[in-house]
Amino acid sequence: MAEQTPLLAVSNVMKHPKVAIIILNWNGRDDTLACLESVFRIDYPNYGVIVVDNGSSDDSVPAIHQRFPQARVIETGENLGYAGGNNVGIKYALENNFDAILLLNNDTIVDKNVLNAFFSALSRYPEGAILGAKIYYHSQPHTLWFAGGKWVRETMDFIHIGQNQEDDRKFSRDIVCDYITGCALFASAQVFRRVGLLDEDFFLTYEETDWCYRAKELGYPSICIPEAKVWHKVSASFGGEYSPLSRYFLTRNRLLWGKKHLPPPSRFYLQLKVLKKMLPMFSPTDEGIAIYRKLLWGTATWIRQFKRNIHDSAWIAETIGIRDYYLRRYGNCPPVIRKLNQS
Repeated sequence: MAEQTPLLAVSNVMKHPKVAIIILNWNGRDDTLACLESVFRIDYPNYGVIVVDNGSSDDSVPAIHQRFPQARVIETGENLGYAGGNNVGIKYALENNFDAILLLNNDTIVDKNVLNAFFSALSRYPEGAILGAKIYYHSQPHTLWFAGGKWVRETMDFIHIGQNQEDDRKFSRDIVCDYITGCALFASAQVFRRVGLLDEDFFLTYEETDWCYRAKELGYPSICIPEAKVWHKVSASFGGEYSPLSRYFLTRNRLLWGKKHLPPPSRFYLQLKVLKKMLPMFSPTDEGIAIYRKLLWGTATWIRQFKRNIHDSAWIAETIGIRDYYLRRYGNCPPVIRKLNQS
């Protein structure tokens, strides 16, 4: 692993805790440069910027060195995913005695007061917490993308609180939620030491959800802080939130998250919900004779639907994601998924 450019904290004012802002880059030169432009305008006197490059094949690294020599660049030499790449940055921050860590997506623009907002909030939660920003769509600066993550038992899935809503007073207070998105996740170094690193089995998506649930078990709540503001170019690294790459990881990792954090009955129900994509004539509530009748009468319909879906790259990716979950194939996706993403 090659390490380049000595880390330069923006300032060394001892009365302000030292923050490591970790930005993961993988062939995202333009987004990363725009993100860094906003990060180096943050109005806080003691932070260091750590860019972890996940084996980019574009000219990201030389461009970052040229534009922002004050950033610390760590090159992994390969694509370790969101979890693995950020873990490299987290380890570096902990080894170099940073007091707090902000994980930040490279396709974001931050408000200059974001760190002050987080530290102000930490004073309200002296026992420790996982803090997240109120995140807006970059293309719609007043429309919310995330004001906290919530698990919905009825649908066996997560939702973003406030998503697609215009920001207003009901989002002006701290929101205790089930998880904080890794798009902008802030916690003290002490919390990171206790909770540990991100689980690299996830590779991409759900790793921060898993991490927040592990933190919750140790008594650290997840809280969205309205004064901390970020604008996000949603799913830029995926090529779109409905791309095959996105659908693969979201499908497989939703099941993996359920395996780790749901009780057996809920875990089984989640699997049935996901399997409906492969067996659409069934419902998780079907029993006995209903299943037999649908199996008998619905096979032809299912075959026709299957033939239609077999040309849908997102559906294929989801199906492979289900397969890989049951085969316990975690980490990076198989090459066929990236081929589907490019088609």
